[in-house]
Amino acid sequence: MGLYPQPNKWQCGPFALKYGLIMLGKFVDENAISRIAGTHWWAGTDEIKLGRAARAFDCDMQIIRRTNSLRAKRELLLNLKKGFPAILCVDGWEHWITVVGAEKGKFISIDSREAPVVCVDTWLALRKRWVYKEADQDDPTETKSLYDLHLLIPRFRVRTKARLSLKRARYLRRPENREFATHWDEYFTDLIQICTPRDPRSEKVFPMGELLRRHGAVIREQVSYWHGKVKKDQIQRLLRNMKFVADTYDLVVRKEDEKRAIAAITTLLTLWASSRFGVGDVYGNA
Repeated sequence: MGLYPQPNKWQCGPFALKYGLIMLGKFVDENAISRIAGTHWWAGTDEIKLGRAARAFDCDMQIIRRTNSLRAKRELLLNLKKGFPAILCVDGWEHWITVVGAEKGKFISIDSREAPVVCVDTWLALRKRWVYKEADQDDPTETKSLYDLHLLIPRFRVRTKARLSLKRARYLRRPENREFATHWDEYFTDLIQICTPRDPRSEKVFPMGELLRRHGAVIREQVSYWHGKVKKDQIQRLLRNMKFVADTYDLVVRKEDEKRAIAAITTLLTLWASSRFGVGDVYGNA
């Protein structure tokens, strides 16, 4: 689905959970989350429904409530540092977003109401949306502030996590990267078949950038020659997108898989060129 499409308002809960799972390297169909959560247009999705859906995908949803903004901020930062995506109910408990990172005083979140859905906010802006004012039962003239934090904690061994830094988030927000962001899921699912998540014990591996440094020119020449109409700079842009996704998830290529990776990437680009520009008859009816 990518980082641009916006679901219906009542689907913001499944959308938020989906991107929490994406940050943990697990791509799940949003409609499947909606079915499991029992999401309906007249009732939306609450934390109980989202918790049920999270468990179906081998995750627990831990709920933490704070009444002090500084303690809420500290809790959020601590768990983001641990690698746990944080799903927040905002805008008067009417909307769900997923906070996926924090850097230099800014918070990176995924919000289905925005286009692109990758957002960068200050703490003041996030706090304003996050806080919920509830009447004090002991004194109806007073209100108390609530900050509910829903942490997505995986039960499985996470093989790869997305490192969506402030720089990367801003890059994806550029208008010229709209198409790339829209097809983010496709890039990842293709690359995970070519690459492998980096492991501290891995030996004889190298990043996608090194593969493209060695063989990028040959790949561009070959695809351009085969198709005839596609330009090399268009191919280069797709290779740059692949590198961006691979770097975000810290995917690497094994030395023994180097030739297979070259063939796979060349094949993918040839298929893209054919789907984008069409292709004439090849080898007759042989």
